[in-house]
Amino acid sequence: MLSPKFIKKRGEKKGDNGRILVVGGSEDYIGAPFFAAMAALRSGTDIVTVAAPEKVAWKINSLSPDLITKKLKGEFLDWENVDEILRLSEHFDVLLLGNGIGLEPSTRDFVREIAKSISIPIVIDADAIKALKGVQLDNAIITPHEKEWELISGEKLPESVNAKAEQLKKFAKHRLVILLKGKTDIIVSKDHIKYNTTGNNGMTVGGTGDVLAGITAGFLAQTKDSFNSAYWAAYLNGKIGDYLLKTKGYGFTASDMLDLIPEIRKRLRI
Repeated sequence: MLSPKFIKKRGEKKGDNGRILVVGGSEDYIGAPFFAAMAALRSGTDIVTVAAPEKVAWKINSLSPDLITKKLKGEFLDWENVDEILRLSEHFDVLLLGNGIGLEPSTRDFVREIAKSISIPIVIDADAIKALKGVQLDNAIITPHEKEWELISGEKLPESVNAKAEQLKKFAKHRLVILLKGKTDIIVSKDHIKYNTTGNNGMTVGGTGDVLAGITAGFLAQTKDSFNSAYWAAYLNGKIGDYLLKTKGYGFTASDMLDLIPEIRKRLRI
C-alpha cells in the first residue's frame, strides 16, 4: 500500500501550501463550484479562487467569506473567457475545471481549449469531462464515472474491476491520471493501478463528487503528485462518507462532508 505520508511538511507562509483556481458554475449550478472550492480549502490548501459567471460568483461570496471569486460576465462560460482564464491561471499551482459548468455548446468549446492550452496541472471533473472526446491530455487528472468514461473513450467498459483497469491503462499516457468513480474506484496512471473501496451508497447524493474533485486538487496543489493525490483523495472522501453513514445514517449531504475533511484526514494521518 502506498504510504499516506506523501504530503510534505507544511510551509510557513501564505501560498506555500498551494493556490488553486476553480473554474466552473453556471446559472443553474452554484453549489457545485462552492463544494469543490471549499473541499480544496479544507484539504489544506492556502488560497482558493473561484472564477465563475458573475451571478454565481456573487452567490459563492455570500456562502463563504473564505473564498476569493473572479466574476466573469455572462450566465455561463464560453469562448470569450478562454484568454482571461489562461492568463489568470499563471498565478496558480492547479486549475480545477468543470464543477457546475453546464453543457452549453460554447461552454464545451471553452473546456476543450482550456484543456489543450493550460500550462499548469489540471483536474477535470463533472460536465467538463463530457467535452473531452478526442482531446489529448497531459499533466491532468480526470474523474469520470463509468458512463462519462464510455462517452469520451468511445469504448464500453468490461464487467470485472481488473479488466476495467487494464482498459483505462491504455489511455493513461504521458502524465494523465484517471480516477474512475464507482463502487470500487480505480486510479490509473501510465505506471500504476490502485483500487479504493471506501465509501457507500449514501454518497449517491449530489455534491459528493464535487467534494472529491476539490480534495484531489487540494492534495495536488500541496504535493505535485498526481497519482497519489487522486488515490488518497478517493480514500479520504470515501472514509468521510463512511463516518457520516455510521453517525447520521442515509440522508447526509455534501455540506456535511466539508467540515469533516480536516478531522478525518488528521485521524488517517494523510
